[in-house]
Amino acid sequence: MFAALSVRNYRIYAAGALVSNTGTWMGRVAQDWVVLTELTDNSASALGIVTGLQFLPIVLFTPIAGAISDTFPKRRVMLVSQSLMAFFALLMGVAVLTGSMELWHMYVLAFLSGTAAAFDAPARQSFVSEMVPPRVLTNAVGLNSASFHSGRLIGPATAGLLIAAFGTGPTLVINSFTFVAVIVALLLLDVRQLAPLPDRAGKGRSSVREGVAYVRRRPDLILILCIAFMHGTFGMNFQITNALMATEVYGKGVTEYGVTGSVMAIGSLAGALLAARRERPRWRLLLGSLAAFAVFSFVLALAPTFTTYLILLVPTGLTALTVMVSANAMVQLSVDQEVRGRVMALYMAVFFGGTPLGAPVIGWIGEQYGARWTVLIAAIACGATAVVATVYVMRNDNLRLRVRASWARPLVLERGAALTEPLPEKVT
Repeated sequence: MFAALSVRNYRIYAAGALVSNTGTWMGRVAQDWVVLTELTDNSASALGIVTGLQFLPIVLFTPIAGAISDTFPKRRVMLVSQSLMAFFALLMGVAVLTGSMELWHMYVLAFLSGTAAAFDAPARQSFVSEMVPPRVLTNAVGLNSASFHSGRLIGPATAGLLIAAFGTGPTLVINSFTFVAVIVALLLLDVRQLAPLPDRAGKGRSSVREGVAYVRRRPDLILILCIAFMHGTFGMNFQITNALMATEVYGKGVTEYGVTGSVMAIGSLAGALLAARRERPRWRLLLGSLAAFAVFSFVLALAPTFTTYLILLVPTGLTALTVMVSANAMVQLSVDQEVRGRVMALYMAVFFGGTPLGAPVIGWIGEQYGARWTVLIAAIACGATAVVATVYVMRNDNLRLRVRASWARPLVLERGAALTEPLPEKVT
């Protein structure tokens, strides 16, 4: 489960990332609370717009950022991007602390911080393969997700307590300083033990067009990208849905809202650790976890009490994270190293690309039809995607499907003709 931590560079990097991830989730809760309670009168639309602007740069810039991460040392790219994210986070905290923050300021800062994150994401995603050998790459990807969701476990609840005690401004300022942990970790890495690309000079190799052409030749990657788009656009909007469910449906405050993120992270962390144990994810796992996520999201939307909602967040978070890690690892393990940065950039662009459209729409749905529908949309969209994707795989890969009673392993696919290189002769 922790094999990748035996690599010194990865161990240092993971420690810095854990601190930064905790701060990031603190910052997200504080940012949402500023929008809902200090800049608007609990406006779901405004919260959706801020979320959309935060992810819009991923659509606009990530493909270019992928080419940059394949051209320049990923460590250097991350040092610049992490420094910029720290600066924008500090600027946001100071503006709230001094009382000068306005809603349009938040829109601008959300877009700027999202721009820095867009250049950071492909370098960070593909940098893992430079720190660890291929035999523990899936483990490292799973541990990265575990680190992210460990921060999600600690960050929201901590933010709720800090906001209740000191306010949103100090919480945002603290978040800005947590980026220093990643910067220090990157500076401490032994560059001699990294495994960068042997050739960074060729423009053709670094072109965005070549990355797109590579994906177009791979129907398996296209299918994973379609799943990632639907899951990211409609399924992963808990930054909005938890806020609306806690405040509008159950009438709770900032502390309880922070608890929703931490409770969901329990399931997400469990999913990440379970994913870290797998040597190679399979189609069965990806499609099964997507279907299970749709089922739990449907039940979650109908939860009668806040306590029931919290309990259901655990399996919802577990299945949501399993979809994310499985799709991420399947892409990383099946692409050539020289285009990995560009392919991962396209993956991130697709996964987060629907958020600028989906987040405002979901915010509008929450205002027009109620908060429960923001969760029901996720269940309907992801459930339909699971059905269509399963039928596609069965028809194009000559697979037979058996349904088991256990939700943890609901799909069993037996192969006829290979759709992807990594599939074994029999998947059970």
